[in-house]
Amino acid sequence: MKSLILASGFGTRLYPLTTTKAKGLLEYKGKPLLSHIVDKIPQGIDILVNTNKRFEAGFRHWQGAIGRAVTLCVEPVFTEEQAFGAVGSLDYWIRDKNITDDLLVIASDNYFELDLRRFIDAYNGRNTLAAVYDISDRNKAKPFGVVQLDGHRIIELAEKPAQPKSSLIAVACYIFPSRIFPLLSQFCARDKKDNLGNFIAYLIETDEVHAYTFSELWFDIGSVDVYQSLQ
Repeated sequence: MKSLILASGFGTRLYPLTTTKAKGLLEYKGKPLLSHIVDKIPQGIDILVNTNKRFEAGFRHWQGAIGRAVTLCVEPVFTEEQAFGAVGSLDYWIRDKNITDDLLVIASDNYFELDLRRFIDAYNGRNTLAAVYDISDRNKAKPFGVVQLDGHRIIELAEKPAQPKSSLIAVACYIFPSRIFPLLSQFCARDKKDNLGNFIAYLIETDEVHAYTFSELWFDIGSVDVYQSLQ
């Protein structure tokens, strides 16, 4: 298994905090969000982190100080208009790096205390596994990908629904088996490359997707107000 941390977004919702610094490099508890994620990934799993040309220098500096081998994957884009999108980036680097291993994929703008070892242990080696969190309030679930379960199987994922059917949300932490990579390329060929939740919804139609529900602390830094409230 390898891991890819998605960090190539431009963080426009957090301007002016992210005009010169990537969202994943914003600090929480004294270190970048990205470093918290790296610290949780078990030793022995290769780590790739993607970024863009605008923030490359900041990531190079971070890479030199992290204390663990990390492969930095720099996309040839400078603006949000040129961005590949989360799903597009995933497909691009799987092909560019010729990845044939199953892939742990995590968005860099999450903070979580989920035990990734237990998450990985719950993976059956065949079906996509998604980390799912109960945010406890359907109204608070509206900005996220809301899931419905049948046992441990995800039977529906609705991206940012006006009327959520549950308070369970997908938190952009997945394990993708390598056998679904062709489905990823097919999805990207339809020009829907931005949101991972939309790809999960597509997978549900053609394959089986499982959920790993956790209750440890999690939050998404989606606005300046949220970030400042954490300081």
